[in-house]
Amino acid sequence: MGRLKANQGEVEAEIALYQQSLEIKERIEDAQGKAATLAMLGQLLADKKGDVATAIPYLEESLAILQRIGSLDAATVAAILTRITQNASQGTGS
Repeated sequence: MGRLKANQGEVEAEIALYQQSLEIKERIEDAQGKAATLAMLGQLLADKKGDVATAIPYLEESLAILQRIGSLDAATVAAILTRITQNASQGTGS
């Protein structure tokens, strides 16, 4: 649902949906789901809004969770985090 909103240009609506999803994942103690939502939210904030400062903590938390639970998705999130931090340091924004 969130990706559909972003594709329609409704980035703020997508952010709100991810935040709702994050609350649910925390409430039901779904670590994998929480990590995935954090990663998607971080990537959205960096890529669509250019808000790297807010995005990085989301991605770092996602990565920490994935590493703790031994998920193979940790490598993907690490790559996203690397891309975003490198782009930010180069001033490209995405």
